[in-house]
Amino acid sequence: MLTIDSVYRARNVLKSVIRETDVIYAPKLCEGTQLYLKTENLQLTGSFKVRGAYYKMSCLSDEEKARGVVACSAGNHAQGVALAAQKSGIKSVICLPDGAPISKVEATKSYGAEVCLVEGVYDDAYQKALALREEKGYTFIHPFNDEDVIAGQATIALELAEQLPDLDAILVPIGGGGLISGIAYAIKTINPKVKVYGVQAKGAPSMKNAVEHGEIEELPSVSTIADGIAVKKPGALTYELCSKYVDEIVTVTDDEISAAILALMERHKLVTEGAGAVSVAAAMFNKVDLKGKKAVCVLSGGNIDVTILSRVIKRGLLMSGRSCQLMIELVDKPGQLKNVSRIIADLGGNVTSVHHERANEGSDVNGCYLRIVLETKNYEHIAQIKQALRDFGFKLLQ
Repeated sequence: MLTIDSVYRARNVLKSVIRETDVIYAPKLCEGTQLYLKTENLQLTGSFKVRGAYYKMSCLSDEEKARGVVACSAGNHAQGVALAAQKSGIKSVICLPDGAPISKVEATKSYGAEVCLVEGVYDDAYQKALALREEKGYTFIHPFNDEDVIAGQATIALELAEQLPDLDAILVPIGGGGLISGIAYAIKTINPKVKVYGVQAKGAPSMKNAVEHGEIEELPSVSTIADGIAVKKPGALTYELCSKYVDEIVTVTDDEISAAILALMERHKLVTEGAGAVSVAAAMFNKVDLKGKKAVCVLSGGNIDVTILSRVIKRGLLMSGRSCQLMIELVDKPGQLKNVSRIIADLGGNVTSVHHERANEGSDVNGCYLRIVLETKNYEHIAQIKQALRDFGFKLLQ
């Protein structure tokens, strides 16, 4: 049974293994709020998962350790289990979805684990891990639906209670629910006045649906750039704890997540993965009322694949009004492109891409289209440029 004593025991075990991650003041991410960031993206293995994985491994019997361990993960739990197994001299087999970022797969291998790639998403990797447990006799280390794992994740709440004693609210990412279950249970036990808000990706709202409908449901599919929280079905234990201790669960879109990743990089020099940035996305886009409050966003992980990062930055720029695409209908005569360029330059925009094409069949014989991509300051700047082009007589199609 999960108790506050078990959380303190976990903290004692983890003291020599993990980092007590810093809390950074970040008020500009959410105007009118004293906002802080709990930087678990800077944790060993790049995520909070090592807390629960290592504490769980420390609780195993000698017989369980001798059999070796098997785990399933979207990537971060994999690294936590692999590192804990390496430090304890235990064989580890990790089942990962075949779409897991290459960086997470390679990092897991680097800790000495045997990696088994499974076609599908996290839930498919989970079924494969259970099959291997039956077949090989391995000890299964669940990524979230386990009291010892939850106790390990809950140590974050003990740190926050000391780092920010007058805290009003905590925003926590939710996948399977292990992180928020531990944090919510521990912080509510220490200080019941603290509000705990869960954040899920709009394309994977399994815990939100379960809590709202009063029963665990399995989503037919999940789709989000936040691969670390792309879970179809929450655990029975985490569902119970979330229902009891979490105040509200909200969702954020992939575009909002991308904007949060970009803001964290630009303003605070912090790299986060999609799952790690959902809490900040919820604060930035006012998903919960934080006005006048002291709140902290848990940045749960920073293991983003660099191949995905460029795409995420591009979406983040679009979402933040830092980039836009315009389609302008022109008359094909000298000076048209020059006038478009001059108007944009005079207003401080920067053209990064130009595509010029003749009008289609049925259009004016002298017509043509100009598709341009701009670097801009914000949405107000975009509106200003568009209006100036219209005032000059150009027709904007988008």
